[in-house]
Amino acid sequence: MTLSRLNQPARFEVAALVAAVAGIVVQMIGGVSYPVIPPGVILLVVVAALVLFVHWRWAPLAGVLGGGFLLLGGVVATRSRYDLSHPGHPGAFAGTWIELAAVAVAVVAGLAALVVGRRQ
Repeated sequence: MTLSRLNQPARFEVAALVAAVAGIVVQMIGGVSYPVIPPGVILLVVVAALVLFVHWRWAPLAGVLGGGFLLLGGVVATRSRYDLSHPGHPGAFAGTWIELAAVAVAVVAGLAALVVGRRQ
């Protein structure tokens, strides 16, 4: 089984990347304007698949880089900062918090997975 070969932090990384996708979906349901095929969803799904299916010690680095890219973009983007501070629009507020918290967890878990993988 693919999941059983992953160390515990790498499993958390994959779960956090999937949770970030859920955060984007919550935003879309809540009325936030996204393209028909959101690039963030594509990036997160591809990165999660790489971590999950590629048998390489450095695969968690993809989650660190992809999650870090979205985390940086979410903090820098004016719209995200607005959504994070205005709970009057619950879909955008909750979805943005879910997405950013999840990618932050993915980055930390990915770094931990790299350290644990190096020690094995």
